Order: sequence, then C-alpha cells, then structure tokens
Amino acid sequence: MKPSPLNKRRRWPVQMTKISPCVRTWGTIRGGMIEFLQKLRCLAWPYKLRLGLGILFGIFAGLAEPLMIVVVGFVYSVVFQQADMAGSEIWWKKLSPGVQHWLTDLIQTSSGVGYSFLFLSAIPLVFILRGLLSYLNIYLLHWVSTRVIGDLRVRLFTHLLSLPVSFFSASRSAELMSRILTDTDTLRASLSNSIASLIKDPVTLLGIVTLLLWQQPEITVVSLLVLPVCIVPISIYSRKGRKAARTLQTASAELTHSMLESFTGNRIVKAYNMEAAVGREFKAIVTKFTSNYMRLVRSLEIPGALLEVAGAVGLACVLAYMLHQPDKKPDASAFLTLALAIISMYRPMKMLVRLHASLEQARAASERVFELLATRSTLPEPAVPKALQAAGADIQFDGVSFAYGEKVVLREIQLTVKAGSLVALVGASGSGKTTLTNLILRFYDPTSGRILIGKTDVREVATRDLREQIAIVTQETVLFNDTIRNNIALGRPGATDEQIVAAAKKAQAHEFIIEKPEGYDTSIGERGVTLSGGQRQRLAIARAIVKDAPILILDEATSSLDTEIERAVQDAFDRLMIGRTTICIAHRLSTVQNADLILVMEEGRIVEQGTHSELLARKGVYNNLYRLQFKTT
Repeated sequence: MKPSPLNKRRRWPVQMTKISPCVRTWGTIRGGMIEFLQKLRCLAWPYKLRLGLGILFGIFAGLAEPLMIVVVGFVYSVVFQQADMAGSEIWWKKLSPGVQHWLTDLIQTSSGVGYSFLFLSAIPLVFILRGLLSYLNIYLLHWVSTRVIGDLRVRLFTHLLSLPVSFFSASRSAELMSRILTDTDTLRASLSNSIASLIKDPVTLLGIVTLLLWQQPEITVVSLLVLPVCIVPISIYSRKGRKAARTLQTASAELTHSMLESFTGNRIVKAYNMEAAVGREFKAIVTKFTSNYMRLVRSLEIPGALLEVAGAVGLACVLAYMLHQPDKKPDASAFLTLALAIISMYRPMKMLVRLHASLEQARAASERVFELLATRSTLPEPAVPKALQAAGADIQFDGVSFAYGEKVVLREIQLTVKAGSLVALVGASGSGKTTLTNLILRFYDPTSGRILIGKTDVREVATRDLREQIAIVTQETVLFNDTIRNNIALGRPGATDEQIVAAAKKAQAHEFIIEKPEGYDTSIGERGVTLSGGQRQRLAIARAIVKDAPILILDEATSSLDTEIERAVQDAFDRLMIGRTTICIAHRLSTVQNADLILVMEEGRIVEQGTHSELLARKGVYNNLYRLQFKTT
C-alpha cells in the first residue's frame, strides 16, 4: 500500500523542534523596526552558523569595495609612474615611513611593460574576490531565509489546524492562504536580500567614507553637503511605502479570495451566466492591486533616484571647490580615487534607502503572520488530560446550552444517550441537531453545562483522544485529492488492504471502485470531483466503517444515495451500529423508524422524545413531520 501524502502531515510537528524557543513571545512582540528585527533573529536562530558565515562574508564583501577603489588608484599611479613621493600623492604621505619606503622600492624595481601588466591584473583579481564574497554572502543568507520560511509556513499551517472550528467559520480561507504563501514570501525576501544589504552596504559606506576622510577630508565634507536635502523627501516616501505595503498585502488576499470563490463555485458561475460580472469584479481587484503595487514601486525608486542626483551634485560641488581652491587640487591618480569613491558611496546609500522600504513591506506582511501565530484557541487542552474509555459508556448532556455570539442555538439540553443505543435527532433546519453533535466532538464548548462520556467531562480529555473514539459521516462529504485507498484509510492510518476492501464492501462502494481504471489506486481529484455524489458519500461511510470507533455520528449520511443503494448501505449501518453508541441526524424519517430513541428538536430544545410508534401516537410535532413527508392522513 502506497503511503498517503495526507498522512505525512503527522511528521510536521517533528520538524518544528528546530524553531527557537523565543517564538513563544511573538504574540507579545509588537511595535517598531527593532522589535521586527528581533523577530527575524528569532526565526533565523536555529541556522545561526550559516547566518553568521553569511554575515561575515557580507562584511568582507563590504570592505572589498573600498579596497577596489584603493587598488585602482594605486595601479594607476604605478603604471603611469606617478609614484614620486615628493609629488602630490597626498594619501601616500599619510602612510608610515617604512611603508612609503617599501612602496618606493617596489615601484622602482617593478618598472617595465611586463610589470605594468602584472599590476593591472590586480584589478580583476580584486573584482573576482569581491564577486566571490558577495556570492557567498547572498547564497548563505538565501539558504537560511528559505529554510526559515519553510519552518514558519509549517508552524503557521499546523497552528491554524489546531484552532477550533469557530475560527475558520469567522475567517476567509483565501486570506489564510495568502498569509501562509504571500506574506511569508515577502518575509523571505526581507530575510535574504534585506539582511544581505543590511550587513554589506553599511560596511561599504563606512569604509568608503573613512577612506575619503583619510585622503581628502575637506573635499569629502564638500561632497556630502547635499545629502541633508534628500532626507525630507526620502522620509516622506518611506511613510508612503509603508502604507502601500500594508494595503498591497490586503489586496493580494482579496485576489486569492476572488479566484478561490470563482474556481470552487464555477458551476454556479456558469449556470447563472455570471462570467462577465465575476470578470469585472476580478478586474477591479487587479486594478486596486496594481495601483498599490505601483505606489510601492514609486516609494522604492524615487528616493534612489534622488540620491543618484545628489551624488552627481556632490561631485559637481567637488569640482567647483577645486576650481576655487587650485592648491587643494589632487593629481590625476588621487582624483581618480576620489571620483570613484564619491560615485561608489552613493550606491550603498541608495540600497539602504531601498532596504528601509523593503523592511517596512516585510514588517507589514509579518504583522499579519505573527497575528495569526498569536491567536489562541478558545478550546484549551487540559493541563493533565484524563484517559477516555468511550466503549460501553453513556453520553450525558447536563444542562447544555450553546450560542453563536448573540444567537442562542441550544437551550438547557438534558439528555442521556445509553451505551450501544441508536438515538435519532429530527427537526427542522436550524433547530440545533448538528450543533449537538459538534459539541460531542468538541468542535465547540458549551456556553453552559457539560457533556460527559461515562463519568468524564469531554473538556478534561485530550481532543485527539476524544476524536479517535468517534467516527463521523456528514452530509457534506469531504474527500481529498488522493487515491480512493488513502481516502478510506484516513479513518485508520495504517489500515491493511483487507480492512479497506472490507469497509468498502460494507459501504456498497467496492463495485464501483473496481470498475475504475486503477481500482483502489484511482485518484479522485479535488474534493472527489470525478465521483458522483452517491459515490463520494459511500467512500465517507467506508472511512467511518474502517475506523471502527465506539461512538458513531451520522449527519444525513445517506442523503445523496438512491433508494436501492440506501437500503444496502442501511443494512451495513445496522451491522456497524451493533455494540456502538450511534447518534443519527436525519431528515428522512424512514431511516430512523427503528431507533431506540427519537429526539424531536425545535428552536434549540428537545420538545418530544420516544420511539417511532410512541411519537406517532402523541399526534405532536413528530407526527406532523411524518405526515408531511409521507402525505398520510
């Protein structure tokens, strides 16, 4: 039997052992950029060795840029014989006498064309070194960021799965998908590109400014005079970029939501000729997304362009200063070094401005991710869970009430379901039948009262232990894009082929399964789209049969079956229910006439209870329902 990809989910929590313990404080870390960077450090901490190497190579790569400028100026001096120590080589005069003497001897003994080409080769060598260091810096940081985001996605996904049904009822699936995919990918870009720039560019800028101040302090100050002018517009566009980044994440979630609704509801879209309307709505969302994206692009690019202009103006100021101060004018070699340094200085400035906008975008995305991670379940697990023995145990509802917000659904339910009995719930839609079974599964907790299995409150039992002892077949059949075999085996991971086939036969599914091209290994498509409604429901029934749980919940389990198949499946259910406590929700009263106890629900209350014959004799609500269905007098 092939292992199911669905069952691999059980291994995900094991992967999360690498996550740093500081993630427990994510829900309390709020605020500015410092707090955001602390979160990034927490995320990357399990990979601190590669992160440290990436940062180290980034520092070396940043220092390689000023080294490249020095080497270019030095080689120019040597090749064109401008190394006269008595000349105007200002930066040479700042070296120690011993180094000056060594350089002079080196240049004098290395004259000639051959040595000139040897010195010229130093320039590409420095570029190669710089490129290698930059590659190692970026590769290692991308390695760390990719694995960090993988861990974060798994953690976020498993955390969402642990949240109660009420959370998903109040959330849009597309928005949750957007947070897991789009928002975390934005964070990945921040962890790789932004951190690479955060380390490398400040080192480069500091090295170049130090070199300039050491060589030409007065000219360097002149070249930097124009920088304060750029601060105001850069600050303005940074704020705009932060706002655009937040709006962009929301627009991205709306795009996902629109596509998901259109694709999953494509039959309704086509049946009601809604293609044009849905297309117009999607176009409006795309226009909104594009507008916000271009706003973000403007906030990223305009400050960079301003800094480039500032660099050109700064160079012009240097030339004007030298024009009015001829005695301060350096020679060709020193000026070449100066010009290269000034031009190179503005590139890391530009990258740092972009870095700020990128970090703001990542911060906006991370707020949504960490907000989800900080969401706490409204169904807390017991600190010391009790063992549950559901086999042979009664199920008792002791004064149970429940409300969805302000809407009261169940009111003071007092009920005992005897072990091994079949209890049927009937009544109009919205009377609280499904809610009653949801409380047994602890999808929700009662607003008041308690539910006991045996003598154990279900809130004192681990939810995993509780649900392992309950099998359920719902009216809305949920199947996964996997093989028939694996969909049935979800009821009991590790079930043998014999058990799976036996369950399929009892559910009257074996015949149509073996007619498929690949039999039990046939893939059924998303939500079982390749199967009919009745076939999907029979697979769900087979899943419940193979689970072999002591408590069985049937929520309209045969509603999609035709009369002939329903009778056959009902026979299978009759055999399955022997020795099990079964709660059956039914609209077809013909399926529950043999129930040990029938409960008639109305507006969240049990208004009648008894056997089929007893309820008919009372001429009450059940009798009216029966007459409406069978048109009897």
